[in-house]
Amino acid sequence: MPHDGQTMPQADALLPDLLELTGAAVAAVQALEEKAKASVRSRVAPSGRVDPALLEADQTAAHGLAWVATYTQALAQMQHWAERLSAEAKFGETEALMHQIAFGEYLSQLSGGLPMSQTEILRPQDMGLSQEDQRALMVPAVMTLCDEGNSQAARTRLVALMRDQTANATFGASGLDDELEMIRDQFRRWSQDKVLPHAHEWHLKDELIPMEIIQEMAEMGVFGLTIPEEFGGLGMPKAAMCVVSEELSRGYIGVGSLGTRSEIAAELVLAGGTDEQKAHWLPKLASGETLPTAVFTEPNTGSDLGSLRTKAVKAEDGSWTINGNKTWITHAARTHVMTVLARTIPDTDDYRGLSMFLAEKTPGTDARPWQDPGISGGEIEVLGYRGMKEYTVNFDDFKVDGANLLGQTEGQGFKQLMQTFESARIQTAARAIGVAQAALDAALAYAETRKQFGKALIEFPRVANKIAMMAVEITVARQLTYFSAHEKDNDRRCDLEAGMAKLLGARVAWAAADNGLQIHGGNGFALEYPISRILCDARILNIFEGAAEIQAQVIARRLLG
Repeated sequence: MPHDGQTMPQADALLPDLLELTGAAVAAVQALEEKAKASVRSRVAPSGRVDPALLEADQTAAHGLAWVATYTQALAQMQHWAERLSAEAKFGETEALMHQIAFGEYLSQLSGGLPMSQTEILRPQDMGLSQEDQRALMVPAVMTLCDEGNSQAARTRLVALMRDQTANATFGASGLDDELEMIRDQFRRWSQDKVLPHAHEWHLKDELIPMEIIQEMAEMGVFGLTIPEEFGGLGMPKAAMCVVSEELSRGYIGVGSLGTRSEIAAELVLAGGTDEQKAHWLPKLASGETLPTAVFTEPNTGSDLGSLRTKAVKAEDGSWTINGNKTWITHAARTHVMTVLARTIPDTDDYRGLSMFLAEKTPGTDARPWQDPGISGGEIEVLGYRGMKEYTVNFDDFKVDGANLLGQTEGQGFKQLMQTFESARIQTAARAIGVAQAALDAALAYAETRKQFGKALIEFPRVANKIAMMAVEITVARQLTYFSAHEKDNDRRCDLEAGMAKLLGARVAWAAADNGLQIHGGNGFALEYPISRILCDARILNIFEGAAEIQAQVIARRLLG
């Protein structure tokens, strides 16, 4: 990206023996996490098992532990990334600066104040850590990185390097193999050509993404990306899903999210379906012939899925009749099948009475969204995350074929849904990275061209600082997400890692969008500028697929269990 501003010299920007310093720092952070875990466990699990009442009463400490563990894993993965690149002679100055700044910033936050939200700053003493406990971080490597890692010189030099790269670059090496980078390039070019020029208009007019776009995505294999080849998919790893989701969401989160519904539906069928259901549904999902929607949430339940009240009753002929109300159903009208969670076992009031259905429906139109008897609903107008639309859905004696009870077993719906959460949260983390990257793209382009007081905005240190931290945090979130995908691809339980990636990625996306709008100043508040859309789109990421507070609760329980 050519520019006419001054490039700051490299002098003193990079610390010597960087990987040795950061390696020692990882060990120190891991020691701090163990002390925090022991302290919180003594408060919420005094008998050895987590006490739900104590956990709720001490949420700040427990959720703080979740964030500390997330930072620990994020820094560990940054270290693995840096060591891999170094071994391959790909650890250049850009990567080294990002690595150094990430450690300098996150170590400082762990020591002095970690933002769980804009107004909730976690400090070590909130988890019951004493001054002596905190000495785990008071080692020379950590002190050096805190004092000098995230310096003005480092941030300024990083932005100078970024300005010399091609527009719309993914700054810093990803650490992925060449095949995945070829996939990234393919989808980036397609997204820039087919999505980005129209995304803001779709948002402003609150229009559904054109079916032509969906058809092209189907032809490119988006909906069958990770479905096994034997069922008509491409059989690719979750890392490929991450790369595709990033680049599509970088163009428009609505497009990047179209694949989420197919990912969830396919995971449900793969994990819980019968052989007949797999043979019937997976090829249709993979080809895009069948577009699914997830129908789980109810008006009064939110994250408390175990309290769902929608009921399904079995008839003598084996079919089912569903009655109840659902809300926040994405892309409900145009889809062919609904994965519906409903209560089938009478006299139950928790998750054990829930079953999952593959409920077929006729795709609707703008004029007539509901085509079948027994189903109705209304659109929910939203700030962002448009393109598929959100709906309430009402079932009034809606009929479902008996063959469409998932797994042909009642009472397994909640368990079946839980099996999809790893993939869904990994994919959501990837979408968050894409949105954050879109914010960085917009902010960097604006800061280069907007002149104030005789020079480009990017020449002002505080503007450059914002851009530097966007790039650094995107890299951190990306490595944490790729790690969780790697664990999933190797059939290892990764609900903890996926939750961490989603938790951090959502915060990174919001921070990038907010700072991107700030760089735009008053223009950022104008609807005509895409950064206003990116801000609205980023905000939902901290809510769906597990709100940040729920996500931290889940992580904490896993850590303490």
